[in-house]
Amino acid sequence: MNTFEKIYCEVKKIKKGKTKTYGYIAKKVGTTPRVVGFALHKNPDPKNIPCHRVIFKDGSLSNSYAFGGRKVQEKKLREEKTLK
Repeated sequence: MNTFEKIYCEVKKIKKGKTKTYGYIAKKVGTTPRVVGFALHKNPDPKNIPCHRVIFKDGSLSNSYAFGGRKVQEKKLREEKTLK
């Protein structure tokens, strides 16, 4: 299994209504947060790999969310009751 596949497996574990940081995912798979970001930007299956649940360590969202930008990521998290 390559690094991106490991990242996708870890992101699939994030339950609805929860988030994890790029750093958390990176530590779990043995890479860097930047590589996690690269992988999520290339997410081949956003319906089943919930990359919108991955956020920065300060709780902020990425302006370059690959599937519609920060506003779309924020909307998805609000719909899941992740953000207030």
